[in-house]
Amino acid sequence: MRILHTSDWHLGRAFHRVGLLGAQTEFIGHLVATAREREVDAVVVSGDVYDRAVPPLSAVELFDNALHRLADLGVPTVMISGNHDSARRLGVGAGLIGRAGIHLRTEPSACATPVVLTDTHGDVAFYGLPYLEPALVKDEFGVGGASHEAVLGAAMDRVRADLATRPDTTRSVVLAHAFVTGGEASDSERDITVGGVAAVPTGVFDGVDYVALGHLHGSQTLTPRVRYSGSPLAYSFSEADHRKSMWLVDIGPGGEVEAERVECPVPRALARVRGRIDDLIADPRLSRYEDAWIEATLTDPVRPADPMARLTARFPHTLSLVFAPERPPEDPDISYARRLAGRGDQQIAEDFVAHVRGAGPDADERTVLRGAFDAVRADDTVREVTR
Repeated sequence: MRILHTSDWHLGRAFHRVGLLGAQTEFIGHLVATAREREVDAVVVSGDVYDRAVPPLSAVELFDNALHRLADLGVPTVMISGNHDSARRLGVGAGLIGRAGIHLRTEPSACATPVVLTDTHGDVAFYGLPYLEPALVKDEFGVGGASHEAVLGAAMDRVRADLATRPDTTRSVVLAHAFVTGGEASDSERDITVGGVAAVPTGVFDGVDYVALGHLHGSQTLTPRVRYSGSPLAYSFSEADHRKSMWLVDIGPGGEVEAERVECPVPRALARVRGRIDDLIADPRLSRYEDAWIEATLTDPVRPADPMARLTARFPHTLSLVFAPERPPEDPDISYARRLAGRGDQQIAEDFVAHVRGAGPDADERTVLRGAFDAVRADDTVREVTR
């Protein structure tokens, strides 16, 4: 059986205030085309369909469009909720939608009730484990500790128990949304450690043929049978080096697994550049980034004037500025109190400006600061007189 493994669509998300609806629409088209052209038997979506619990209408419309196109194609789809989704909202109408071959798994109590598909070699049982927040589901699974490993382990015990009741020829696929040991995170995943220790070992999933993971945004192979598809689009500059893709997985008659990466469309390349602003503007080696989305880290000792305007003249898609000025290290033995000793309010404020910007205030700025302090003092004097 051939499955197409994807996850972390995050429909409705923007990239540094740049809307991604068009790129997400292009990805859905690519997904449907791949399912058709590569004769896929099932699509699995391992959570974080939406970017937030209450998604914008445009994201809901795109999701609806995706479901209709997959249903029209006749390719069964199994989908779970992730930590960004509202499981209750995503699961509305699941029974009716299931009649069209779109199987939504958002209820923890149903994790051992598989979607069973059949090919010429027999049955394949798809078990959907939605994101399991330990504090909310520990009673459902009867575990004492509120940890991700405990609740996922209990859910997988149920999966293995159900699988044991089925014919020996039954192959199995588990969808899960979790942080599994060995996975490499990026800056764009929402932290899930609030429910206890986040990482769970790959051994939790022993006993099944393939584990389709979601949550981490980089495509990764933890074992030949345990993989992250990653997000189809980059959602932070920490993903600049990612190859965005899906996994095309063939499960043989005896549970053998072969996987191939299918690249996703890239709306615009990402690049991180670092240096002094004059060097970034002049360096001919950076010409290949002139059409990319840019995160620029400026190392000028003094913060330059109008840095965004100057950078966008060469790199029109600069989206993020980071300031990391090159300065001599401060003496760590000098305490904050000693640095302030003997300085008045005006001097402390001027020193703060110099620390943040790399250069102290000019004459006009000093006048503004002095006026602000004079106004505060005058206000304090009035309060004292009126008491």
